[in-house]
Amino acid sequence: MYYNKLMERKKKISIIGSTGSIGTQALEVISKLQDKFEIIALAGGNNIDLLLEQAEKFKPKYICCNKIENHKILKQVQNDKNFQWKILHGTEGLEEICSNRENDIILVACSGKIGLKPTLKAIENGIDIALANKETLVMAGDIVMEKARKNNVKIIPVDSEHSAIHQCIKDIAQVEKLIITASGGPFLKKTIEEMKSATVEQTLAHPRWNMGKKITVDSATLMNKGLEIIEAHHLFGIDYDDIEVVIHPQSIVHSAIEYKDGSVIAQLGLPSMHIPIQYAISYPERFEGIKSKSFSFSEIARLDFEKPDYEKFPTVQLAFKAGRLGGTATACLNAANEEAVFAFLDGKIKLYQIYEITKKIFDEHNIIKNPTIDDIFEIDITTREKTKQLIASL
Repeated sequence: MYYNKLMERKKKISIIGSTGSIGTQALEVISKLQDKFEIIALAGGNNIDLLLEQAEKFKPKYICCNKIENHKILKQVQNDKNFQWKILHGTEGLEEICSNRENDIILVACSGKIGLKPTLKAIENGIDIALANKETLVMAGDIVMEKARKNNVKIIPVDSEHSAIHQCIKDIAQVEKLIITASGGPFLKKTIEEMKSATVEQTLAHPRWNMGKKITVDSATLMNKGLEIIEAHHLFGIDYDDIEVVIHPQSIVHSAIEYKDGSVIAQLGLPSMHIPIQYAISYPERFEGIKSKSFSFSEIARLDFEKPDYEKFPTVQLAFKAGRLGGTATACLNAANEEAVFAFLDGKIKLYQIYEITKKIFDEHNIIKNPTIDDIFEIDITTREKTKQLIASL
């Protein structure tokens, strides 16, 4: 009954991270489906010009920025043009948006730990989540998923791999294994020595996907696949022993599942984030929206698969280890890797040192097995401090 009533009106949505890669593509999707969605709030980062452009076009009730100085800029524009937004800022602003039960769904498209608290706030208020923020489940998957179950909240994944799995599953109890595909990134056919000398420019030249810098570096080291393993474990309740990673350079098969009877179901499509974004925000409906083009098996011609080279890409096994250890192990892994990636992008370390630094910090971590949210944020802070100190000492 609720679903039928929802389909009779526009679906009300807020976007956390509207000025980022996923957020801007989500707004492109919504532009094509303006009769299906009403935007309640837009929250962006430092790109105030883009946030203003989005707000003028989509006319949300709330806009949120990250800093008080940006809040002042937005307030001045509001006064000059007589816009009727309510202007918010910081974590408090995000949590206010996520407490607004007018929302039917909230797209959490920001990167980093900033996405965790707003997601929890939305769940506490019974609002469904379209989740594109890896850190939410990597840092606190047990807590987030338990709260979602208690509050009867749907968490629909936006990542192409998890979206593919979600689309393939009819009965999770019948699933034997998850098969997560990886493009292999820009260094799939390169040697370890070539990776060790790789420049930032070479690392950011992903052959298939156009993404933000941090996730593109993670794709080059395959850490993104390690983080996706942890996410998949929490999203679908599948044991780590039943999650497999397969290299698939064409990025046509976005992931697959194997049922207990041996049947394998895969989701295919040309590489385009518009499709999983639209699926997540419109679920369970499907609409004709932005499509890269109609899929043609004959034009694709061939699909290649191979096992990952774990000597060249040891990050995947490190992520498996962190996931199996549980507790704060994954929060430590995430924080150390992120700080090392930032250092690489700043030219302070080499690409291969990202793994070496992350592993050293991870190996020294004292795991809290059943952490609170406060414990997780404390571990995140201390891990980042230790990682920065290690980088500075190199």
